Amino acid sequence: MPRSLSKVVLLVDGYNVIGSWSFLKEARDQHGLEAARQELLEALINYSAFRGYKTDVVFDAQYQNTPTYREALTTNLSVCYTNFGQTADSFIEKFCASFPYRRSPKSKRLIVATSDRAQQLTVVGYGAEWMSAQQLASDVQFTAQRTRRKHRPQKQSSSRFLFNSLDANAQERLAQWRKGLK
Repeated sequence: MPRSLSKVVLLVDGYNVIGSWSFLKEARDQHGLEAARQELLEALINYSAFRGYKTDVVFDAQYQNTPTYREALTTNLSVCYTNFGQTADSFIEKFCASFPYRRSPKSKRLIVATSDRAQQLTVVGYGAEWMSAQQLASDVQFTAQRTRRKHRPQKQSSSRFLFNSLDANAQERLAQWRKGLK
């Protein structure tokens, strides 16, 4: 779904999710924060595309002397590093406060994924929906299973010959080549 047509915007509190998902905590502890960030982004790429969400993953840059930096990784997924001295929580709060909430069937939805209780209350107060980091993990896992099932090969050939596992068109072309017709 094109970015501009997405009816759902998902804001993910990146470090909060990394601290909540066990495989991301393990990646952070063993390989560093950059590895955990990359694994989170990889997990969200297919999820965002499959769901048609415009997803922004927000990371604190409060201890880095850099301005706000946003990078679009795909048409559905962007990563945002906050401004110097700004937390992801305050960035998300400002985003929620300025999000155009219209009460109509065509209005966009805003979902914030975080397990921070104070953040949950704040974003719901602004009219956004809230999803815990564990709910997001379950949804990402379920979506991954659905896409694997959807793209699984229909039937494996029981024959030991490669020729028998080819589709009918490929078999016909090979037969013609064997006979010297093509």
